[in-house]
Amino acid sequence: MNIDKALIKSHEKMNLSELVNAPVSALQGVSEGDAELLAKAFNVKTIKDLANLKYVRWAQAIVTLADTEA
Repeated sequence: MNIDKALIKSHEKMNLSELVNAPVSALQGVSEGDAELLAKAFNVKTIKDLANLKYVRWAQAIVTLADTEA
């Protein structure tokens, strides 16, 4: 799986097990300032923290369920 377009250049060669512990600013479109705000508001520092954030999981569940709603 090529996820290079999801990452900033300096993190493109990292493997997935390394990326989970990378800072959220390693993601394309997440600036250092955004990362600071996520840390301050939600204690999110790594990609894993962001993925495990309950609000992200709730949003994903709502979207998935909405897609199956008749």
